[in-house]
Amino acid sequence: MRSADWCLTDDVDEFLAGAGDFLRSRLVVHTSALSVLERLRVLGRAGVGGRVPVLGRLEEAGEVGAFFYRFLPGGLTVSALTSGQADGLAARLAALGHSLPFVSADHDTAAAFAEAWSRHTGATPVLRVRMHLYRLGTLTPPDPFPAGRGRIMGEADHEHLMRWCREFAADVGEDVVVDARSWAGTRFAEKRYTLWETPDGTPVSMAGVNPMVAGMVRVDPVYTPAHLRGHGYAGAVTAAVSRAARAAGAREVVLYTNAANPTSNALYRRLGYVRVTDWAVYDFSYPAPEAAAPEAAAPEAADPRS
Repeated sequence: MRSADWCLTDDVDEFLAGAGDFLRSRLVVHTSALSVLERLRVLGRAGVGGRVPVLGRLEEAGEVGAFFYRFLPGGLTVSALTSGQADGLAARLAALGHSLPFVSADHDTAAAFAEAWSRHTGATPVLRVRMHLYRLGTLTPPDPFPAGRGRIMGEADHEHLMRWCREFAADVGEDVVVDARSWAGTRFAEKRYTLWETPDGTPVSMAGVNPMVAGMVRVDPVYTPAHLRGHGYAGAVTAAVSRAARAAGAREVVLYTNAANPTSNALYRRLGYVRVTDWAVYDFSYPAPEAAAPEAAAPEAADPRS
């Protein structure tokens, strides 16, 4: 093995045997990876829409210092890298023939990888979104607190849940189909949802939480229909699921926000969430292949096999 080497596999158990301690050593910043890899471990490829995983860990002197994953033909998610490590990974994946639609990472890593990928492949990177990653400090319930109550969504709420998940995905620009047929393969399926209802039983907001992994819970998604916003419902339901996560033993409760949405960022800060780092997603477009020059007409052969 070279002094620093990317070890690639499609076996999640093999990957976690090597990289699991490193992932768990930084629970908050590795939140997405921990969730998706646990889903892959428990449900197999069905848990990631049947896609083939490509999992990599960077080892140096027997120690893991970084990792990545993608599910073909999807994009790349990668942990924090130096600019040199980003260049090395881009070169390795390009040499293996990977064609990446996007990269998702902490802001500096995503920018470094996007630049390196452009240099190695000719792709043009475009920033799609910048996000903030928050962790819960001291939970502070909203004041004023809206009238109503939270309740766990059950089987009878499933059609309603899928509709709101579709609306949420459309709001944030996710290209995903959310219906009864596709539900099990979406990122929405594994979550537990809490609904906020007004005193007359009208549903007005919801929040989902990922299953606890390594003592960490991620709140996602939080959704209030546009015509019901501005009444404190999102704050109430987020406070409810955050409190429940802590009560269930979560050491860390985290969530992402769109950096361009000052309303949601201010809300979560008021609830006691503290910004940890910035995250970014870059999309890649590729130059169209050049048209081949017309070939000169070949003389007819007496034997077409010649």
